Amino acid sequence: MKNPIHFVEEVRQEVSKVSWPTFKEVWVTTLMVIAMVAVTSIFFLLADTAIAWGVQSVLQIGR
Repeated sequence: MKNPIHFVEEVRQEVSKVSWPTFKEVWVTTLMVIAMVAVTSIFFLLADTAIAWGVQSVLQIGR
């Protein structure tokens, strides 16, 4: 078991090596994620509507 103080020092050293993104990079990436979620949501809405219409059409043939 290592000394907790030594552990904290090692963690601080490792964190200092991390390449942190800039605020602009975070903002742009966030907007891209939101845009892709919107596009994907619209796609699945249209696909679900088309499939529902197709199933209803097939099920009403026998009536």
